[in-house]
This record gives sequence, C-alpha cells and structure tokens, in this order.
Amino acid sequence: MFNLFKNKKEPETTVSDDAILAVADAELADITTAPDPMFAEKMMGDGIIFLAQEDEAVICAPANGTLTALFPTGHAFGITMKNGVELLVHIGIDTVNANGAGFSLMKAKQGQYVSAGTPIVKVNLKELEKDYYTGVMMIITNTAGQNIQLKKTGLVKSGEQLN
Repeated sequence: MFNLFKNKKEPETTVSDDAILAVADAELADITTAPDPMFAEKMMGDGIIFLAQEDEAVICAPANGTLTALFPTGHAFGITMKNGVELLVHIGIDTVNANGAGFSLMKAKQGQYVSAGTPIVKVNLKELEKDYYTGVMMIITNTAGQNIQLKKTGLVKSGEQLN
C-alpha cells in the first residue's frame, strides 16, 4: 500500500539472442558515407551509422552478449553474441584523441554478459562535435557465417530491432 514513493523500475525487454538493436535514438546513414576510409570502405566489416540528434546520448548494447572490449576512453566497445557474431560500436572518428573527455562509462564492465539495450556509454555529443565527427558506427566485424541484413535508413529509437 505504501509503495507509491518507491522507484519504479522499467520492465526489462527480452529479445532473441540473434537480434541486433539500435544503440541510440538516431537517423541511420550508410556506412559508406563515413568520413574515414576505415569505415567507409568496410575494412573492418559492413555496418551502419547512427546520427543522434540530441546534445547527449546514451549508447546501449546492440545485442545480448559478452562485452568483449570496452575502451577506458569510452569511444568504443565490442560485443560478442552467443552465435559468435561480433559487433564493434565506435563513437565518432578520432575521438580516442579526446582521452575520455565527453564520455562517461556506465556500470557495465569488460568481460561482463550484457543484455541488448544495456547502457554502456553516455556521450556529450555537443562537446565532441566541436572537434570530431560524432556519428556512431556499428560494424559487424565477424558475421560468424550468418547472413545479417540491417535496416540502413530512416529514424530509429534506441532498442528498435534492425535485423
């Protein structure tokens, strides 16, 4: 009866272990439009760009899996899904040079299993856009033999399924 003032927790969304979700509210752009040949020429793999419209964005895990890489600077992280698919989320271009300025790591730790939609990094895009391209690239670095087709255009909400 007196639960009125307790913090209400949002219900967790459960998605398939094969699902790949949008990492933020954003407009999608083709990876070939990235202003860096490493991404545009798909040297690391195919992917998409999320162009967030807000001054700040919380970048979330795109899939259920192990957080196999989490750079201390916050500019990038990697997820390995149960099916072996590996995803790299790279926030901006050359943002490693910001040495963590504009990035705040959330609670997730490298090596931890995370659910799709888990907040990984909070980014101050307004601060970073003064010196850097702030598109968020999501690259499929290892398809593990899967035929993955992602939505590549339009507006998406964080957590929206892309495949």
